[in-house]
Amino acid sequence: MIGRLNHVAIAVPDLAAASALYRDTLGATVSEPVDQPEHGVTTVFIDLPNTKIELLGALGADSPIGKFLARNPDGGIHHLCYEVDDILAARDSLKAAGARVLGSGEPRPGAHGKPVLFLHPKDFNGTLVELEQA
Repeated sequence: MIGRLNHVAIAVPDLAAASALYRDTLGATVSEPVDQPEHGVTTVFIDLPNTKIELLGALGADSPIGKFLARNPDGGIHHLCYEVDDILAARDSLKAAGARVLGSGEPRPGAHGKPVLFLHPKDFNGTLVELEQA
């Protein structure tokens, strides 16, 4: 069921400073920021040869990233995203195995425009997991 690692998401208190760090200090290719209002975040992607890093900045007062940053003011790893071939089959299989899908349980468009779901961190060793349709 689980596919390749699509990205590691890092919540950051200052998206511009974090982007500059990856671009200017590490020499990475960094995308322009894109607001994702349906998720309450602004995203920046860093392309690596084998995966991506997603920098997450809070978008709005009710952003889940804002809540994460309140607990982790320096930022930190927010979630891991894995690709799946069939997101609905993956969801149904995971739910049958006892995993909790966050929100309504229905996929919604993610940062790449593909359907995504999030799985409860308590079911995955304390790590928030995002599944993205490949």
